[in-house]
Amino acid sequence: MFYFISGRLDHLDPSFAVIDAGGVGYKLTISGTTHASMPHRLTTDEAPFVKLYTYMAVREDGIELFGFSSEDELASFKMLITVSGVGPKAAISILSELTPAKLAIAICSDDKKAISRANGVGPKSAARIVLELKDKLKGQSFSDSDGETISAEELSTTTPSGKRKDAEDALTGLGYSRNEASAALRSIDVDSLELGEIIRLALKKLMR
Repeated sequence: MFYFISGRLDHLDPSFAVIDAGGVGYKLTISGTTHASMPHRLTTDEAPFVKLYTYMAVREDGIELFGFSSEDELASFKMLITVSGVGPKAAISILSELTPAKLAIAICSDDKKAISRANGVGPKSAARIVLELKDKLKGQSFSDSDGETISAEELSTTTPSGKRKDAEDALTGLGYSRNEASAALRSIDVDSLELGEIIRLALKKLMR
């Protein structure tokens, strides 16, 4: 029914935003990713103009509008709710933890742990998300954390071994997620470098 709603940002909360569009205040549930992209300083005189792409969920107990700062995030949300057992709230929780690009990387690299870090999403749900969505991402490309474009096929066929796996384990031990570590190591020639140098170069990329 609604593709997007644009207007003045009347109220912003970590879990929802209210947009004044033509004198009507629309309350939209948002993710942490969308919240981070919104202007946080609101004044009565100069309320910022914003635009959110929308999804309307109709249930027996009511209607709820969800808002997204980008079409990519809206597409990721719609993809997530096709998974058995994953509803709108779980999808919003996942997108609060992972941007659309990081979610795609996690799915294609079988990083279930990254997905299950989302509030209310357990290991079984994360496994179903990877299983049901991996094929849907085939043929798509997205940007990794280093700003490089990579296809889903490249990620799905990359299996860490030897020094690469040791470096990934070291980076995750320092608090980075598996997909962040994998992305940082992707352009490093791990075969010709010592493990310590590999980790140093990866940390340099992660700390930019």
